[in-house]
Amino acid sequence: MRNRFDRQLEQLHEDLVHMGGLCKNAIGEALVAATQGDTEMAQKAMEDDAKIDDMERSIERQCLNLLLQQQPVARDLRTISSALKMISDMERIGDQATDIAEIARFLQNRHETTNETLHTMGGAASSMVGQAVDSFVRRDIELARKVIADDDVVDSLFDHVKEQLIGFIAKNPGQGAYYLDLLMIAKYLERIADHATNIAEWVVFSITGTHEG
Repeated sequence: MRNRFDRQLEQLHEDLVHMGGLCKNAIGEALVAATQGDTEMAQKAMEDDAKIDDMERSIERQCLNLLLQQQPVARDLRTISSALKMISDMERIGDQATDIAEIARFLQNRHETTNETLHTMGGAASSMVGQAVDSFVRRDIELARKVIADDDVVDSLFDHVKEQLIGFIAKNPGQGAYYLDLLMIAKYLERIADHATNIAEWVVFSITGTHEG
């Protein structure tokens, strides 16, 4: 029975990695849509969000089956309960990638003022998502804590973008709506980083039994 349980846990890990990969894809596609005016990438981000939703339901069923059909020990219970929390955050990440993609479709191919800081934010947030999921599968508490610390980096980048865009609005108030759209994209990236941090905090809990949030 334990061997079967361990195989099911391994499948759970593989599915979480796949779901995390879809999240990273959706973030990257949405950012390309926003910064390059690529409507095809916007559509791909939305399609990946739908796949993420499907995976959330599938992984939730796996977790419930593990709880109902097996007799998990305390460590297993923490692992499974943490996975349930993590997929909720990953589902929200997919939603926020779609939010970015939807804004991108209304930018009317205007991306001349989208700056390097947004790219840096997107890369940092996406990396946090991947590392958070990796830390769970590898039970790497130091990597999880690195993700938690990296949230401060993304927050700082958001503050920088906000200051830049406020400056753009002051110089060209007639384009204020456009700059506010870019600010919303930055805000969604900040939220994605927050969800990656949540995932990492649940990883720490799954290993230590203590939630560091």
